[in-house]
Amino acid sequence: MVIIGAGQGLALAPMTSSGVDGVAPEDAGAGSGLVNTVHQIGSALALSILTAVAATVSTGHAAADIAARPSTALTGSAVLLALAVAVVLTLIVPTRASRK
Repeated sequence: MVIIGAGQGLALAPMTSSGVDGVAPEDAGAGSGLVNTVHQIGSALALSILTAVAATVSTGHAAADIAARPSTALTGSAVLLALAVAVVLTLIVPTRASRK
């Protein structure tokens, strides 16, 4: 839980700052709210996807299923992370480079 808390703390502040960067001061609250809303919905969606993926694992043996499901969920989370990095590198990095 400490690692999760530290990761959230180190990630959310920069994400919110990036989300409101370039937004007019009178719209900064709405921009921050949008970033937080997308974070919450994305987390819930990713958790539901990973739960569904893990639930599909069936080895035919209950003990093996218990061991295989977390492994499958972690593999799925690595795939989602790779997709997120690809989206950032494709959509966000070129936009920021062209603004400077």
